[in-house]
Amino acid sequence: MKKYVILIPIFNDRESLKLLIENINSEVRNINAEISIIVINDASSEQILDTYPNIENILSIEIINMKDNKGHTRCIASGLKYIFEKKEFDYIIPMDGDGEDRPEEIKNFIEIAERTEDKSIVGERVKRSEGLFFQFCYRFHKFLTLAFTGKSIKFGNFTCLSKSTVKKLLEEKATWNSFSGSLIKIENELIPMPSIRGTRYFGPSQMSFYNLLKHSLSIISVFRKTVLIRSALFIIFYILLIKSNASVITSLPLVLLLIMIYSISSLALRENIDEFNKSLTNIHDIEKVK
Repeated sequence: MKKYVILIPIFNDRESLKLLIENINSEVRNINAEISIIVINDASSEQILDTYPNIENILSIEIINMKDNKGHTRCIASGLKYIFEKKEFDYIIPMDGDGEDRPEEIKNFIEIAERTEDKSIVGERVKRSEGLFFQFCYRFHKFLTLAFTGKSIKFGNFTCLSKSTVKKLLEEKATWNSFSGSLIKIENELIPMPSIRGTRYFGPSQMSFYNLLKHSLSIISVFRKTVLIRSALFIIFYILLIKSNASVITSLPLVLLLIMIYSISSLALRENIDEFNKSLTNIHDIEKVK
């Protein structure tokens, strides 16, 4: 029987976490696998621990309370490191704690994992629940990533990672800055699984346009060498194209490109393997629910 650990980063969202755990418990009923949950509490300003009356199908639940807030991506990275070093497992399933990663899709991950040998699976978004403006921005994010990196990234954190993949992620400094960018960098054979973006259990989505832009640039920064080469070629081609009609307006794309390159370079500085390796020192305490 394979062991699956569900990794949930959370910040000030106790109600959503409680409902998510109950829904996970319901969805993994009759699945022939051991299911455990590790919650990474990113130094929330409110109490996260709650009562969980319906958890009979879950082997264990731990809430790891961090000292300092590090952000969503670094919570996942710390969680991967903790599980790899402290737990026995075959697969780790990172997922958001707000309901936007649908717990009913966990069994789909497990069904595919049972048929494959040590392959990691990614939940590729085939349908989203946000408004038209955000969907347009998301499509632009995918186009931008493809144009500058040559990589088509259709997945986020909701994945099912084999033990060998987790080991590679822990050795890659980019994991500390961009989960999906790092994953596609270190793995060539990811198995896609159709995934529908769910609706948030409580309150509005936390993914703003600014956060989406930062997310996109963080992914691109993982492939900054490719970005620099493609940018240089674009600059040469564009200058040749506009040299007879140069103006402030025609120069605007070059200015925007230089701003993007500067932003990518700044975000790339967040890649810090030493800080990543010491991330478990940020643990304040561990609460064992079950």
